[in-house]
Amino acid sequence: MAKNGNLLVVEDNPEILEALSFFLEDEFEIFTTLKTPNKILSTLQSGKYDVVLLDMNFTAGINTGNEGIFWLNEILKFDPTICVIMMTAYGGIDLAVKAMKLGANDFVLKPWDNDKLLDTLKTGLKLRASRLELKKKEKKTEHPESDFDQQFSDFIGECPSIKRIMDIVDKVSKTDANILITGENGTGKGVIAKEIHQRSERLKDVMVTVDMSSIPVSLFESELFGHMKGAFTDAKQNRIGRFESATGGTLFLDEIGNLSLNMQTKILNTLQERHIIPLGSNKIIPINVRLICATNKNLEKMVMEGLFRQDLLFRINTIQIDLPPLRDRGTDIDLMAGYFLDKYSVKYDRGQMSLTKEAITALKSYPWPGNIRELEHSIEKAVILSEGSIVKAKDLFLKKIPFPQTVGIDKPVTFDEYEKDIIRRSLLRNMGNLTFAAKELGLTRQTIYNKMKKYGL
Repeated sequence: MAKNGNLLVVEDNPEILEALSFFLEDEFEIFTTLKTPNKILSTLQSGKYDVVLLDMNFTAGINTGNEGIFWLNEILKFDPTICVIMMTAYGGIDLAVKAMKLGANDFVLKPWDNDKLLDTLKTGLKLRASRLELKKKEKKTEHPESDFDQQFSDFIGECPSIKRIMDIVDKVSKTDANILITGENGTGKGVIAKEIHQRSERLKDVMVTVDMSSIPVSLFESELFGHMKGAFTDAKQNRIGRFESATGGTLFLDEIGNLSLNMQTKILNTLQERHIIPLGSNKIIPINVRLICATNKNLEKMVMEGLFRQDLLFRINTIQIDLPPLRDRGTDIDLMAGYFLDKYSVKYDRGQMSLTKEAITALKSYPWPGNIRELEHSIEKAVILSEGSIVKAKDLFLKKIPFPQTVGIDKPVTFDEYEKDIIRRSLLRNMGNLTFAAKELGLTRQTIYNKMKKYGL
């Protein structure tokens, strides 16, 4: 049997690693396993790996997925053409979608199906080959790579909800009112923030974006407010904070719902006083920023639960813009699919391409948990892997999240069947997020997980 490509597997569970080795080591030219992620970069430097199969959690008792996200970023910094596929348990689907937004190519659920896993890895090999080929052609292409990697400047959409949103954007852009943009991951919150800045009178000044979820607590004040040389051990020179950098322009605080109460208080004080004091300094520095915040969380609910300051919520949402999920935008899916199809057919030199009616139907019926970013990824993959100029439904590789059929209301059911159906419905409503489903049902996350295993959900 012919072997293709080089695979690196990073997984700390020895039983899982043994099972993967038994199944995959004969499928690849080079097959390497690591029990700790600390050796990833040195391993990549020692050989040319095409695909990395990366677990999302490595520290016992921690299931945030942040470790996997960190190492994903490190791998892509080392070589952005490497295909990274994340491994996660069922309850980590939302984290896997976040990883795809940050550059992962796909994800595999534990326990995995051998055939599906192998197909996913082979798809990764094809993606890697296409990227390497594209890299060779970059100097010859008429279209600069930077043009393709830019987010489209205009928010694409013609459905009624998007038209209303763009009317609001047009009105608020001319003011300095603080804006709160809400919506699921991948719905375009960052694009709307950029659109507001570009239509504002602050256009000539900078727009500074800060991912609040990525700032460690220990560096929060330094990142946001700056520091003076010697303010702490590693402060070897003066540094300007994000608020001061954005003065005169727009400050976009993404994922603001992830802030601790202590951080929220510091942000609130800064907005009220309209000045900052860098760490290690007594000098007051006035700030003049247009503030835009974004979150995928329900801040009103967090206020009721004591997790978010009500006074800060009042301060940041003079105007609130709620972005609908992609699945609720009807024919906008056609428009965006067409846009991405044109974008990537040019990027990969595939000529004029089109979608079949069946492909469009498949796109419209898919729930898009990753929203626009997932749609873009699916179209890019289809452009690369389709045999000709016509993209068929099978070329989209849309995942199916299996759930059993609803228990019929006229059919006698056991308590177990009734409980199974209640849990299934809650998981559907919460897009597979175990934490949210557990809160909704008044159960612990572990109880939900145990019930899922019991009922095969």
